[in-house]
Amino acid sequence: MDYRERLRNIREDRDLTQAELGRLLNKSQQGYNHIETGRAELKIDDLIKLCRFYNLSADYIIGLTNTPKDYK
Repeated sequence: MDYRERLRNIREDRDLTQAELGRLLNKSQQGYNHIETGRAELKIDDLIKLCRFYNLSADYIIGLTNTPKDYK
C-alpha cells in the first residue's frame, strides 16, 4: 500500500479532516491534501509528528509493514 493511501485511511478511520491534520502539521487543508494526493512529499519532520499523534510506527505509516505498532 502506498503511504499516501495509508495516511488517508488512518485519517478517515479516526474521523479526522484534512484541515485538522493540516493544523497539526502547520499547513493548510490544501497543503495536507497535496501530501495525500502526491503533489507534495511527506517531510520527515511531518512523519514524526504523525507517528506521535497517531501513536503508530513510521514503518506502518509508510507501508513497510501492514502490522500497526505503537510509536516508540
